[in-house]
Amino acid sequence: MDSLDGWKRSGYAGQLGVDDIGSDVVLMGWVQKRRDHGGVIFIDLRDREGIAQIVINPDDSGDSHKKSHGVRNEYVLAVKGRVRARPGETANAGLKTGQVEVVAAEIKILNESSPLPFTLEEETDVSENLRLKYRYLDLRRSALQDKFLMRHRATQAARGFLTENGFIEVETPILTKSTPEGARDYLVPARLAPGHFYALPQSPQIFKQILMIAGFDRYFQVARCFRDEDLRADRQPEFTQIDAEMSFVDSDDIIAVNEGLITHIFKEAMGVELSPPFGRITYHDAMLRYGLDAPDTRFALELVDLTETVKGCGFKVFDAAASGGGLVKGLNAKGCASFSRKDLDDLTGLAVTYGAKGLAWVKVKEDGWQSPIAKFLPDEVKEAISAELSAEVGDLLLFSADSASVVNPVLGKVRLDLARRLDLINDKELNFVWVTDFPLFEYDEKEKRNKALHHPFTAPVEEDADKLESAPLEVRSDAYDLVLNGVEIGGGSIRIHSSEVQAKVFTALGIEKEEADERFGFLLEALRYGAPPHGGIAFGMDRLIAIMTGSESIRDVIAFPKTQKGACLLSEAPSNVSKTQLRELSIRPLKAATVTKEAGKKDLDEGKG
Repeated sequence: MDSLDGWKRSGYAGQLGVDDIGSDVVLMGWVQKRRDHGGVIFIDLRDREGIAQIVINPDDSGDSHKKSHGVRNEYVLAVKGRVRARPGETANAGLKTGQVEVVAAEIKILNESSPLPFTLEEETDVSENLRLKYRYLDLRRSALQDKFLMRHRATQAARGFLTENGFIEVETPILTKSTPEGARDYLVPARLAPGHFYALPQSPQIFKQILMIAGFDRYFQVARCFRDEDLRADRQPEFTQIDAEMSFVDSDDIIAVNEGLITHIFKEAMGVELSPPFGRITYHDAMLRYGLDAPDTRFALELVDLTETVKGCGFKVFDAAASGGGLVKGLNAKGCASFSRKDLDDLTGLAVTYGAKGLAWVKVKEDGWQSPIAKFLPDEVKEAISAELSAEVGDLLLFSADSASVVNPVLGKVRLDLARRLDLINDKELNFVWVTDFPLFEYDEKEKRNKALHHPFTAPVEEDADKLESAPLEVRSDAYDLVLNGVEIGGGSIRIHSSEVQAKVFTALGIEKEEADERFGFLLEALRYGAPPHGGIAFGMDRLIAIMTGSESIRDVIAFPKTQKGACLLSEAPSNVSKTQLRELSIRPLKAATVTKEAGKKDLDEGKG
């Protein structure tokens, strides 16, 4: 292998253009492709900015021409040469550097590459697990590198905007106290305090509130957060937030600032101009019309509440839901009466996936309703339903009847599936909407207690505060989520700054004073020392960048992501550690840890060891 011997790179291969014609350059990068055209060697040299074509003539480059015969894909090269215009017939309009090429005077082979486990073409047919195992190769693909350059621009845009608007970047602890409420904590044993544990933060929530009490007024952080929860395409055990908090503000102030932030990010990172203010919808209306608290409002196809319309109709399924405190809802898939039995079975299967026992359907024909449920409903009820759903001949009516916690998500997901089937979604549209006035609490049937819908430090809206003790489930929170194309990209709230109100919220959650002091004592004490009114928000950076780059999974915008089982295939984490390390932490390993990883996991799942 050659050494650089004082060579200095003059710039990036992917940035060359017609203005560089006649310039002498030194480029360094990887061989994307090598071609031999009758003695003249062409090499596509790639760096993070793109590709430049290198021409190696036998008459111009001496020993370097001979050396180039041994070059293979992914070798690391340094090239000295002069930029010239490509001959007209060889210009490549589809390439950023397609008008120029570099005639090499000398090349150096800085390193060789073993044969690759998969090709680095942009559209490569290889499993995600193999790509994650060799992530350093996967990340060489320009499509992925472009996503990380976008992420970089977005992060820097956020930092610049927040700094210009008076925010101060402050780092909060990674090793902190476990305050479980919602997802499980990742725990870290404390060597100097045997039997005690730190927790990795699920968010900087408590510390950023304390920064407000400390008088910092406006804080932000690009924060790493950790949650030990089951993974999906939009979840990872560790993730990044743009986290911010402000004092002496109300929710309108926070929404206005963060509309400015999002607008700035899209302009700087994508060159896209947004037009705030964004739309707003209450949680109640979102659930009523769309069934989901993160509604995709790019298309209509809204749900209709039919509970009162069908009450006492005689159809057992509808009656049971309507009279038992549940919901009966429908939606009209316009012009879809032609759906096949398979189409209907697929929609029913989707509904069952989200907890439904089934999905009732009606095809509106010239001679009336065609449906398995038609015979159970009186004509006047059919007419009323048709009127409520604005049904016409050729339409497909879909119904769900159950508890609200089943009906809303079921029809909400069916609505999204129909929109994709019917091509109702404009993928190029950016539709932002704020969802406000969430319930402060929800009742957990398993634990038989109220739980905080967001977190226990969210303030109630002022006019509902007197219901905290008498009717807590009727209390709305002063919270707000920002939804983009049906995906929640950020959420926040005005926080409780009164220790008395915080105590009432803990009581409504069934948290006794002793438990509250144990879990949140340092915040509760801080609230008694002149806490200002404050609130904030956190944006999920991974989700946001995934949408901005058109990625199907946030794994595509995280440099070294985990699999859906929480494993890093590159580093093989999580892994066993030595007995010495465990002894230092006063931890005794389970027997299952001494067998194979797979068998050990099986034993642990079954409660053995």
